[in-house]
Amino acid sequence: MQVPKALIESLANAPGFNKVTFENIHQSGEQVTSVRINSGKYRFVHKDTAADDSKNLFFESATPVPWCSTGYYLPERPSFTLDPLFHAGAYYVQEASSMFLEQIVKTVFPDYSVMPYRVLDLCAAPGGKSTQLSDLFTEGLVVANEVIKTRSGILAENAVKWGNDNLVVTSNDPKDFQRLQGYFDMVVVDAPCSGSGMFRKDAEAIKEWSLQNVAYCSKRQQRILEDIWPALKEDGILVYSTCSYSTAEDETITDWLGNNFPVENIAVPVRDGWGIVESISPEKKLTCYRFYPDKIKGEGFFVTCVRKKNSEAIAGPNVKKFSLLPNKSKGILNEFIAGSNELDFILKGEETIAVKKKWMEDMSLLFSGMYVKKMGVNIGKILRDELIPSHELALSMLMVSNFNYIELNTEQALQYLRRNNMYVQHPQKGWGVVIYNGYNLGWVKVLANRINNYYPQSFRILKQ
Repeated sequence: MQVPKALIESLANAPGFNKVTFENIHQSGEQVTSVRINSGKYRFVHKDTAADDSKNLFFESATPVPWCSTGYYLPERPSFTLDPLFHAGAYYVQEASSMFLEQIVKTVFPDYSVMPYRVLDLCAAPGGKSTQLSDLFTEGLVVANEVIKTRSGILAENAVKWGNDNLVVTSNDPKDFQRLQGYFDMVVVDAPCSGSGMFRKDAEAIKEWSLQNVAYCSKRQQRILEDIWPALKEDGILVYSTCSYSTAEDETITDWLGNNFPVENIAVPVRDGWGIVESISPEKKLTCYRFYPDKIKGEGFFVTCVRKKNSEAIAGPNVKKFSLLPNKSKGILNEFIAGSNELDFILKGEETIAVKKKWMEDMSLLFSGMYVKKMGVNIGKILRDELIPSHELALSMLMVSNFNYIELNTEQALQYLRRNNMYVQHPQKGWGVVIYNGYNLGWVKVLANRINNYYPQSFRILKQ
């Protein structure tokens, strides 16, 4: 792989850059594959059929990502498409460098796991950072936004598979969030960039790279940050990252932030053995972090975080009220849902959406000012006093533990995920959730002489 000469020349003075080792690693053909385990879902897995050790649940020879407690490197890239656990949301295939977000969260929010923080992942698709944030902020609310409608569909699908009920998916322009001025405790901007950090993963990115595109991306990044800044509350945290090596998109943008907004520097502890390069922006002396593939096991990445030092509050949008499921219908859900006393049930057309009561006002606020693609957990439709359950419910962590769960072997699971007919010996009649290695895959309905497969058509595996 030949790295563009103009990029190499532009990085001559970049912090930590080594021309020889950088070019060598790109020419080596080395590929790094990493995954992040869904620790929340692992706690809800059917333990009698699952492995005892989450570390080795999927890949026995996996080795830890040093800066992420749930991240692992794989010795080679398997066929994720043909792994039922991938479709169950048991893990997410994520670039290791970007998992450093865990270290930032633990540094700036020591109480991250117990406080109801509000977090925005602004440029969220396909969902790696959003699902990681939803795992970290277990008592918080994470809004995952993607302005491009087609990519927001992929984001919503990954959120469904992940199964957390604290993840809201929206599709809005960054400027739209100014309606929520001073609302978020943390905003993560993984900004669109020239993509040089992903050359090893995507050879096509080399063809699209140019100094002109770097300059264009730099202006775009400034505009995005300017648009989203009002939505961050006073003393809130802004995380800015790219998968670019270019200083024009990295340290220069960091200085631009410091020059245009009142910010406080934040330094994140980094261990010597990690290979992460600490960089200081030239003008405002703000701390940044660079990930080079010749120094760390992963791809190119840049990240910095700052604290906002002032805020101007304005009136928010008029809050809409939701229609709620009548009390007489709630009893129908008891067979399916655990902990329903902590939930409210919103009627959205024919669908019933489960939302934690503590977040109802926030959902109303978001729904009033934004286009919301997904919130809470879609339970399904209640027709003639019967619940027609949704796929989202099966993959969530709201399901009761004593339901009709049907264990499948690998071949049966793949037939199910292809939406084919399958045979299971002596299944209990009625609604059932098929599981693989203890993880829920989705719904079936067992009739007298057949099993109806309710796996979503849009999710099905096409690969044989």
